[in-house]
Amino acid sequence: MFVWIFTAICMFSLPLTAGTALQRLMDGNQRYVNDALQHPNRTSERREALASKQAPFAVIVGCSDSRVSPEILFDQGLGDLFVVRVAGNVIGSIELDSIDYAALVLKSSVILVLGHESCGAVEAVLQGNTAGMESIARLIYPAIEAEKKEKTHNLLDSCVKKNAQNMKEYLMKTSILKKLVAEGKLEIRAAYYDLQTGKVELL
Repeated sequence: MFVWIFTAICMFSLPLTAGTALQRLMDGNQRYVNDALQHPNRTSERREALASKQAPFAVIVGCSDSRVSPEILFDQGLGDLFVVRVAGNVIGSIELDSIDYAALVLKSSVILVLGHESCGAVEAVLQGNTAGMESIARLIYPAIEAEKKEKTHNLLDSCVKKNAQNMKEYLMKTSILKKLVAEGKLEIRAAYYDLQTGKVELL
């Protein structure tokens, strides 16, 4: 009983600072890379405590790719992450509404836009194979155009990173999130996930 009460109190206390929240993500990723997963917050007590309320400390905007599951690669559990996933980790009006809700109502203190190695959506736009994904392609296209001009060695990877950074910059300019950032209540970052090593690199 004591464990259940303590868990509930901790879960609904003041939100983590952005720096602490980001470090919690990166620490979890390091555990994942080292095969030292702790699998936190996956008990029946945690599940019961979450039945009436949630307080995720971070928002992850990630790709739908089956190899990029945020709760696994950041070693987090029930109620820890508010996850918005769409091919190419792009952000349109619907995704933005979800992100705004997490930051404003649920008080998540960090938003991480997570691109990843060998992203199929970005590669499709790069190769011009966008049939059936036109809405996604429109949002990825600016990153492709920018990186083609740079003539980088690994064009796909550079486009993936640029796309994540573009989505981050877009979020930084939206009214609700811009205000929260200015008030010191929120941090927005872009990152890149290496499929082979499991490592998340902040951009």
